[in-house]
Amino acid sequence: MTRRPRFALIQPVLKNLPVALLMVAAQALTLAPAPALAAAPALRPVSEAESAVLANRVKDEMRHAWQGYKQYAWGHDALKPLSKAPHDWYAQSLMMTPVDALDTLILMGLKEQADEARELIATRLSFDQDMYVQNFEISIRLLGGLLSAYQLSGDARLLAKAQDLGQRLLPVFDSPTGLPYTHVNLRTGKVRGTISNPAETGTLLLEFGMLSRLTGQPVYFEKAKRALVETYRRASALGLVGSTINVENGQWQDPVAHIGGGIDSYYEYLYKCWRLFGDTECKSMWEHSIAGVNQALADNRGGALWYGHADMTSGRRLKTQYGALDAFMPALLAMGGDLPRARALQESGLRMWRLHGIEPESLDYASMKVTSPGYALRPEIVESAYYLHHYTGDWRYRAMGREFFDGFVRHTRSEVGYAALKDVRSKTKEDSMESFVFAETFKYFYLLFAPKEALDFDAVTFNTEAHPLRLPVAPAPAAPAQAAPAAQ
Repeated sequence: MTRRPRFALIQPVLKNLPVALLMVAAQALTLAPAPALAAAPALRPVSEAESAVLANRVKDEMRHAWQGYKQYAWGHDALKPLSKAPHDWYAQSLMMTPVDALDTLILMGLKEQADEARELIATRLSFDQDMYVQNFEISIRLLGGLLSAYQLSGDARLLAKAQDLGQRLLPVFDSPTGLPYTHVNLRTGKVRGTISNPAETGTLLLEFGMLSRLTGQPVYFEKAKRALVETYRRASALGLVGSTINVENGQWQDPVAHIGGGIDSYYEYLYKCWRLFGDTECKSMWEHSIAGVNQALADNRGGALWYGHADMTSGRRLKTQYGALDAFMPALLAMGGDLPRARALQESGLRMWRLHGIEPESLDYASMKVTSPGYALRPEIVESAYYLHHYTGDWRYRAMGREFFDGFVRHTRSEVGYAALKDVRSKTKEDSMESFVFAETFKYFYLLFAPKEALDFDAVTFNTEAHPLRLPVAPAPAAPAQAAPAAQ
């Protein structure tokens, strides 16, 4: 049993919260779906037969993108699909694409491709590199990917890789507050990066916690749990967190609250920590936080529900901005049991997508004007369709997924893969295919259309990179400790 910080850490915040606000989360909210755009096509039901065809189409497109990576970027972090050239994040490849793609390949039954990816990772991936890496991205993509692939394949070499990586990442937590530094040198253990955000400080517990459960070493859970609690302890009385924070003194650098990039997955992990580990402290933090999010950030405009930006302390509205990263929220609301809000917000996401046939990075929902026009092949709106279909069984979400998939293929498919868009209005492509298109976008499209037997949704919890994790039947015996990289 892993040790947990005392609940006294969060009691002062809860004690000072107005009683009325504590009741917000329990209040029923009935919202009409956002009105469709003028002349927008009605959604057409998707039969089980058509859904099976769509699932196979997704597999075909996954194969197409994987083949492009294999031909032009094998062993590297990613493929640049327009120039047909490899791309690495750092001086040495950490095989982002193979690790991110492996569990998707397994779930799709693409055995040949999964086996070749697994052998590449097991025999050629090394974390003994003298270079600084970003803890957050490495944790959600590589640590999460290795753990999930280990659970799906049973290949112990992948767990060994995960433990080696986890040990090398541990020095990030050695700040005065317990909030993690943003970067660590994988060989020396030196750290840097004092200005972080709630997503980077609070989106580590699923990965590090699972590493503890699978190795029998509680230190990983304890460090990541403390980081999550320390982030929450600095929330306002509303339960809201700001955009950036200093990890050494715990002071907010930017007090703007929202659910977009830099904050998004912090709220996600408050709930998922409860869902995966049964951690009641996380449940209490989630209930406080989501009440404030719904009270201060939710914005009902003309019958449509959006989530905007506000001051974390006062709740004063600062910006009417919503975008591709915010579109994870219907999934989180549905998982948390708030289907009325989840349904309403997904309708707004559909409206955002239909503005230009594919979603922009962000828009001003008050004017419905695009404010950041790129499309990075993001998965969040598809993730929400998948969750809503699971929880409601409503054909409407598969119909949305079909529209999303058709636009995704039409506008971003390239000769050797899929290319991000510089501008959704002109559909100008960008020479980028991030590894999350394999980990998340293709996976969520496939699971939305595939039979439920493809994955037992209720038995797993997806990390924020869509790597499914499940608790082992019994905790692992304590594994021998490995020496951490020595700081020099």
